[in-house]
Amino acid sequence: MNPPAPATGPVAVVLGTRPEIIKLGHLIRLLGDAATVIHTGQHFDLELSEVFFEAFGLPVPTTTLGVGGSSRGAQIGGAITALDAAFAAHRPSVVVVQGDTNSAAAGALAANAAEIPLVHVESGLRSHDRRMPEEHNRIIADHLADLCCAPTEVNHQNLLGEGIPESRIRLTGNTIVEAVTGLIPDPKVRSRGLAERGLESGRFVLTTFHRPENVDDQNTLLRILEQLAAVPLPVVLPLHPRTRQNIAASEALTRAAAALITCEPLGYAEFLGLAAESALLISDSGGVQEEASIIKRPVIVVRRSTERPEVLGTFAARVEPGADFAAMATSWLQDLPERHAALAALPSPYGDGTASAQIAAAVREIADA
Repeated sequence: MNPPAPATGPVAVVLGTRPEIIKLGHLIRLLGDAATVIHTGQHFDLELSEVFFEAFGLPVPTTTLGVGGSSRGAQIGGAITALDAAFAAHRPSVVVVQGDTNSAAAGALAANAAEIPLVHVESGLRSHDRRMPEEHNRIIADHLADLCCAPTEVNHQNLLGEGIPESRIRLTGNTIVEAVTGLIPDPKVRSRGLAERGLESGRFVLTTFHRPENVDDQNTLLRILEQLAAVPLPVVLPLHPRTRQNIAASEALTRAAAALITCEPLGYAEFLGLAAESALLISDSGGVQEEASIIKRPVIVVRRSTERPEVLGTFAARVEPGADFAAMATSWLQDLPERHAALAALPSPYGDGTASAQIAAAVREIADA
């Protein structure tokens, strides 16, 4: 077998979902002309993907693979095949992946097969729940990566505990900090947004649900919608396409959702603005757990497990799907000013907003080696 060609091309940033665009946006800007973006198409809905490139001022992806809408295995397999061809045609010096998506797993495997150095952003997160496909994706990426960029010391220790050597780990913080602080609207813009939606600051709850464990089972989803309706404040629910589709398939779910303020998925800046003005958040999103610690709002996490234990007991509390979280939300609302003030005094566990700059410098070091 002939040795691989030397890696002399640009940095290939492989992504495919809205959270990846959010968390890699500033890194891509810092890399500038050295970065080429390959979009797998894992999120094929325009509202969840393409508009984010425009909103963040990012370059149009050099390549779009179009693997969305298929099964996990087909997405990963199809993306690996397409990435293998892309890397052969224009061999990058480094491949960067982020998080725990099918796109991250495919990018990691394709880089490994082509013997291209791999950098994994947001490395070392663990839910210790093997039922989660994301857990397997992030483990694959971590163990193949030449550099694991760990957001927190918890993540750092997870990697060391799995035998990944210290030389392949860098504690960087999480790129979500600079994403949130760079994109959150100022108070005047947030105030206008509230007025347009007929909302009052601190007098509504913002919620998101999209995880299969919560939205694919009709009984569980019905219980969640009923719990949201029992919260004694207006509840705003932007509907992820998966959630909207499942609600529309059931008359009972449609009736339950009618008690809430539902809307289309929000742009990221608008979402952050509403989150910062909310009383509290209720969500099954990993990203929302991080964002809550930056905007200083409490969040009830409705999931079987979480890979972000750093916020539990401070910014977040976790409950099982189907649990009576309306009672917890009601309790929190009774001392809301004190709760907000206490959280405002707590630093986010995800760093000081320099993660992207640290990772960009590390990527350049690897590319120039």
